[in-house]
Amino acid sequence: MRKHCLFLCILLAVQLCATPIDNLLERIDKGASKKFKIERLKSGTDFFELDQAGSRVVVRGNSWVNIASGINWYLKYYAGIHLSWNQRQARLPEVLPRVMQKERHETDLSLRYDFNYCTFSYSMAFWDWKRWEQEIDWMALHGVNLPLAIVGEECVWRNMLLKLGYTEQEVGQFIAGPAFLAWWEMNNLEGWGGPLPLSWYSRQEKLQRQILQRMRDLDMHPVLPGYSGMVPHDAKQRLGLNVADAGLWNGFQRPANLLPTDKRFDEIATLYYNELTRLFGKADYYSMDPFHESNDDASIDYAEAGRKMMAAMKRVNPKAVWVIQGWTENPRPEMVDPMRAEDLLVLDLFSECRPMFGIPSIWRRPEGYKQHGWLFCLLENFGNNVGLHGRMDQLLNNFYGVKKNCRGIGFTMEGSENNPVMFELMSELPWRKEKFTKEAWVSSYVKARYGVDDAAVQQAWNLLSQTIYNCPAGNNQQGPHESIFCGRPTLNNFQASSWSKMKNYYSPSATLQAARLLGSVAEKYQGNNNFEYDLVDVTRQALADQARLQYQHTIACYKAFDREGFQKNADRFLQMLLLQDELLGTRTEFRLGHWTQAAIDCGTTPDEQRLYEWNARVQITTWGNRYCADTGGLRDYAHKEWQGLLRDFYYPRWKAYFDALAAQMQSQTQVDESLLGGGENANKTASELFAMALPQEVKLDYYAMEEPWTLQRNPYSAQAVGSPVAVAKKVMDYLSRPSAER
Repeated sequence: MRKHCLFLCILLAVQLCATPIDNLLERIDKGASKKFKIERLKSGTDFFELDQAGSRVVVRGNSWVNIASGINWYLKYYAGIHLSWNQRQARLPEVLPRVMQKERHETDLSLRYDFNYCTFSYSMAFWDWKRWEQEIDWMALHGVNLPLAIVGEECVWRNMLLKLGYTEQEVGQFIAGPAFLAWWEMNNLEGWGGPLPLSWYSRQEKLQRQILQRMRDLDMHPVLPGYSGMVPHDAKQRLGLNVADAGLWNGFQRPANLLPTDKRFDEIATLYYNELTRLFGKADYYSMDPFHESNDDASIDYAEAGRKMMAAMKRVNPKAVWVIQGWTENPRPEMVDPMRAEDLLVLDLFSECRPMFGIPSIWRRPEGYKQHGWLFCLLENFGNNVGLHGRMDQLLNNFYGVKKNCRGIGFTMEGSENNPVMFELMSELPWRKEKFTKEAWVSSYVKARYGVDDAAVQQAWNLLSQTIYNCPAGNNQQGPHESIFCGRPTLNNFQASSWSKMKNYYSPSATLQAARLLGSVAEKYQGNNNFEYDLVDVTRQALADQARLQYQHTIACYKAFDREGFQKNADRFLQMLLLQDELLGTRTEFRLGHWTQAAIDCGTTPDEQRLYEWNARVQITTWGNRYCADTGGLRDYAHKEWQGLLRDFYYPRWKAYFDALAAQMQSQTQVDESLLGGGENANKTASELFAMALPQEVKLDYYAMEEPWTLQRNPYSAQAVGSPVAVAKKVMDYLSRPSAER
């Protein structure tokens, strides 16, 4: 018994002596911590250093995050191991490759930020601690030391509103559901997707405490949500407050803005911060984005509003810094110009495309952010849409042109777990002092990602880096080239969502050739996880691009009244859509089930599971109710090329549309006497009669097809089915055959 107790004491002592980096290494691969020697040294400059001590690799740095960055650098460029969202663990060699010569990297960019508010809903709405633990490891390995941390903000608001006299029912009508919390937090909407069960608040409060503890253990500085004056839209009637009505956001009722002149502003702000601090502690950074995506309001004194918000934050922590997004009209100069430089940090949210500081862009501000510090940020993704996309040249040119003026970098994607190449490139920029070519970097990235150096693979990635990953200056599209499969069908389909601003910038032959090159060596690298993920993703992109051409052939046959050709081409398009569904089913990351099952798993009762699954289904399809989806334009904003969604949601839309066109063509085989100019058309002009003779768009009630799917409970599995290599080959064989043989 004594021996057993002694063993437990020794084991506990060993665990207590383990550093956060030792624990991170053990999560990557059991036993990995014994293969490294970790040295944390004091330094006024951020650095990491690689060295060798006997059989162990030495990694030095001045913080746990910087040491983790060094480990990631070593794994990529010495061991040929790339850890990314699709591969968070790896089997390390029994004996690690030696560091033959000491390698040191330093940076003056001491702040490396992570997350957009939208990321917390588009990607992380239903994450549990296990998934968050993996993400925090990814952040550390990629140098993040300033992460936005807004999980559980709804807990703060619930407590605050109850103390202000709101009932549980009224709170439920104000706070949004799990998949829409980001837009409630940004003052865009109220209540949609709710009401939240009480168990949700308990779950999120516990989860946020775990997240914050791990972030702080790794020397990160979590950015907590501050108070920017948001109140329920009925606060004037309910509490007698002096507010500015924020109106509607894409059809949703927005919360109101508490005017800074209201005598209770300080009281309510203090109540908010007291609840935030009681639950989650104090922070050195607070995030606030007041008046987000709203027109100027003459009733608001923006300078006074900024002063009040800053003062409320400073009462909590006099040294705290306000973090604000540089997005459209924000930050309003009249609000931030009077502030001290050391009190504000601006996220230049879309630096790779529409920077407000630096190179010419449609959002450029001649004086930039004036005295305020700012971060160069990569947005890259909107709506967490699936698709290859990047601006490699723009990213490198913009960054090295302004790096001396900024204080760091930021990952500000609306959705994560996509395009790992772009985020890997961005994460290395602070550690690379001299500008480099994308060609050289991509070559080294490919070797690190797959652990091999293959000519065909290098050729494929060089082609991708020159085309789809090199969106040019002047193209302002929001995120990936959207899949034709995901758009509501019309006679002129191009972009799937309302705001994507798509513009062709690469040939579909480029992605097809890249897929062929990867496919030509696929059997050789079967079982290589990173390779198989990319094989599916690139083949998916090639198939989607070829489907865009197939759609044009189909519509051309319709307009030419070639009924037989139309039917054959429509059938081909639908077959390609189902092939895409099969291909994506071979990887968990591209299966609808990984999203819906995570939502269901959050529920503790059947009613909760039903609510969470409905949230998950609505967000990626209609987004809102009929008015917000159609008139507000939100439908398909968060569309996904995912297995299950393609088959059960997008396929029925396209099938119904093609069937309607075929029926219309069938009816037009009879002489339409109304076009002969007689009867009620006798007085029509020649132009009006000509317009009547043109092919007429079929108008279907798509929302009536879509809403029932959001209410269904049919299960979707997250478990991958089939071989990525075999199904990718099947897709390429199909695309290689002449159209008549498909």
